[in-house]
Amino acid sequence: MLEYFYITNNPDYAAAAERAGVGRVFVDMEYIGKAERQGGLDTVQNRHTVDDVKKLRSVLTKSELLVRVNPIHEGSKDEIDAVIAAGADVIMLPMWTSVGEVEKFFEYVKGRVKTILLLETDGARLCLDGVLELDGVDEIYIGLNDLHLSQGKTFMFELLTDGTVDEITAKLRAKNIRFGIGGVGKVNCENLLSAENILAEHYRLGSSMAILARAFCDWTAYPVDEFEKIMTSGIAENREYEAFLQNQDEDFFANSHTETEKIIKKIIEIKKAKK
Repeated sequence: MLEYFYITNNPDYAAAAERAGVGRVFVDMEYIGKAERQGGLDTVQNRHTVDDVKKLRSVLTKSELLVRVNPIHEGSKDEIDAVIAAGADVIMLPMWTSVGEVEKFFEYVKGRVKTILLLETDGARLCLDGVLELDGVDEIYIGLNDLHLSQGKTFMFELLTDGTVDEITAKLRAKNIRFGIGGVGKVNCENLLSAENILAEHYRLGSSMAILARAFCDWTAYPVDEFEKIMTSGIAENREYEAFLQNQDEDFFANSHTETEKIIKKIIEIKKAKK
């Protein structure tokens, strides 16, 4: 089944997420350029720190500790060294646009922890073939929000049905690279584009990982005990639907993809009409 990630820098909520079944707790230290890219959008812009990594390291016993650092910049080596010293299990590189940036990232990590490349620019998509020839590519995560912005698209999930994600994931499957895609919410909710649709796309494409979206359960909105209950029940419901998906055939996924494409086209029409 999919490995779920959850973003928080709070040790109590991180421990609760681990108990609820989250495979990776995600500390987000990226801030360089993010406000300029996502200004005015309904997105979370975190400013987590190395101290947050240390705090979460002290409470996690089963879940891996994933840290997103900044894009390659003058201080990248020191930042990566500090994150590894603080106890990161996996380091994510965002906003890369060239083979050279990825090479620098691997040079700085030096194989000390697992790496995950966040493919979220059209430049990254265009240089993916070269990146996949490098030694050290452990995992790739496809960031739909920034990728759709870089392509000038209207809706981030449009990339699931316009061929973009299919093109990328075909290359990753051919190289046997583990990958994840975008964010996912809870099943059994009344949304035009449901978590059921999104989970079916993960299974159609061969994804292994998904970030639990803010809508799944926002840790800032609940006391720890209530948060843990919501997370535990929500993940259990998603797992039940994933078990269903594991037993479906190609026709099911083809039909589901067609349905998802229709829904996404409708959402795009609504968004364009509001402009």
